[in-house]
Amino acid sequence: MIDQRLPRRVTVVEVGPRDGLQNESSIVPSSTKVAFIEALANAGLPVVEITAFVSPRWVPQMSDAADVARAVTRREGTRYLALVPNRTGLARAIEAGLREIAIFAAASETFSRKNINQSIDDSLTAYADVAAEAARGGLRVRGYLSTAFGCPYEGAVAVERVVEVAERLIEMGCEEVAVSDTIGVAHPRQVAEVVGAVSARVPRERIALHFHDTRGTALANVYAALQAGIATFDSSAGGLGGCPYAPGAAGNLATEDLIYLLDGLGIETGVNLDGVIDASNLIAAHIGHPLASRYYQAVQATSSS
Repeated sequence: MIDQRLPRRVTVVEVGPRDGLQNESSIVPSSTKVAFIEALANAGLPVVEITAFVSPRWVPQMSDAADVARAVTRREGTRYLALVPNRTGLARAIEAGLREIAIFAAASETFSRKNINQSIDDSLTAYADVAAEAARGGLRVRGYLSTAFGCPYEGAVAVERVVEVAERLIEMGCEEVAVSDTIGVAHPRQVAEVVGAVSARVPRERIALHFHDTRGTALANVYAALQAGIATFDSSAGGLGGCPYAPGAAGNLATEDLIYLLDGLGIETGVNLDGVIDASNLIAAHIGHPLASRYYQAVQATSSS
């Protein structure tokens, strides 16, 4: 029997073209990125994060951000967004035709300083300017909240700190906050605790969850979040995206695995699982290693037997 407490419909935010590819050592051709993005949109993904307008010196994979953004054929019913670190990145995103952006803060002071060379407070001040500028241009803003379940430098992160930063992101104009398990340490009990605390200050419909499968708990964490009333989840086609703070470990929750779970639970997504497989097949030849998605691996094994 289906748990009646679960949402009837879930929004899946596809992050493979950005969060998935940015840690890949093999540079993927721009034309392949465009085809990958378009295949994901054609599979019915309602939101696709397509690139990041960051410094090519720090993230070489994203050096073609403007070219990719301009080249993608927009599909009706799909939203396209890009990560921006500052007002310069915002200006580049707008010039490339984006109408939605994402900013990224952290719940851990050490991670914030090492990742973006700013304290949490300084980063939020800067992002408030970015969000205000985006609002003046009519752009939608999404906020990522990194290290919400644990930090590679500090270990445990206080739930109160997660709540505080999430609330500040909403207050500055983010329409949604993706509470993120950056290093893949979350477990279902912790998910329930964090979601409960954040949702006391931020409406549940404005909370998304971003899980990594480093310790094999991503789908269990999704189910715990569904039980807590969360209906938006980030995922990456093929499970693209390693974790730089846990070398050799699995990265993002795979879109195929997530859709398989949600389909089995009778939860609507509007996403065609075979279409996601097609998109993953397209990108697989360009990354130099097998894709991590368990569902994708099972399909490949079946088709080759």
